[in-house]
Amino acid sequence: MLNVLAETENSNGIAVTFDSWIKNGKNEKLRLSFYQSVLSAEIEKLESQLNLSLDAVPIIISGMASSSIGMTELPYKEIPFCIDGYDLYTELLDANTGFNHTSLIISGAKTNDDAIRGEETQLAGCVNGNNRNEHFFIFPGTHSKHITVRNGKAVDIKTYMTGEFFELLSKKSILSYDIEPGEDITSAENKKAFEKGISDSQQLNLLNSVFLVRTNRLFNNLSKHENYFYLSGLVIGEELKEIINLKLPVTIVGNEWLIRYYSAALTKLGLHGIKYLQASKAVINGHFNFFKRNESALTTRPIITP
Repeated sequence: MLNVLAETENSNGIAVTFDSWIKNGKNEKLRLSFYQSVLSAEIEKLESQLNLSLDAVPIIISGMASSSIGMTELPYKEIPFCIDGYDLYTELLDANTGFNHTSLIISGAKTNDDAIRGEETQLAGCVNGNNRNEHFFIFPGTHSKHITVRNGKAVDIKTYMTGEFFELLSKKSILSYDIEPGEDITSAENKKAFEKGISDSQQLNLLNSVFLVRTNRLFNNLSKHENYFYLSGLVIGEELKEIINLKLPVTIVGNEWLIRYYSAALTKLGLHGIKYLQASKAVINGHFNFFKRNESALTTRPIITP
């Protein structure tokens, strides 16, 4: 059993970090050390929480760190790839006098027209004897990912810009005047509005149905809070439209509130027996799997002096 001893997070994602590096002079030779300095600041926070030194502790890094705007760019692994991550591209970075942590960076995977970075590591943290053969994984979020697994390999990837589309509509469009974030979806009124959005998404064209958010307020059909959940139901329902007749077992990997939304949506669509896993747990499990596979290299490499 893996236990979280400390954690830290902030809102400065990869785009913000990359922009900071550009403003810092965009010196390609210093790119890696700049990103490592960002990591060092977060490691210090963990040390403060734990009241102990993390000097020389190996680090596993996944997600956009291996992208073109990350600390070092790695190529995508083309599908199919092993769901335990065995054949994904990785790179070991030696510890140095400025950053005394040997690091393993994990790359993403791609099809001819789609890609993931980060979800492949979460997928590796979901592996068990029940989902190695045929399984369907949904990783909801800003860019929701659907991954199809057969015979222990990921064979298809599809991305849905669900979260980003909702953000644009709810904050940047005329619909922003007709909605307000409400309480949790579990309240009766909000759940009813959300389920109506799910149902309407299956019958209507999305470009038409989103205008109903506007008329819901014009005609006093829904409150602004209810309208928020109606819009959410429309966009999530649109994402899930293609899997209504899916014959594979399904697992949702996400944070707690996204799991609640997708659970309600899938139940409304008539899909049952869905399994759920916290994304944070999947990441930890995935990172630990990569650590065990590379433990010798991560713990015996020398410090390199720049």
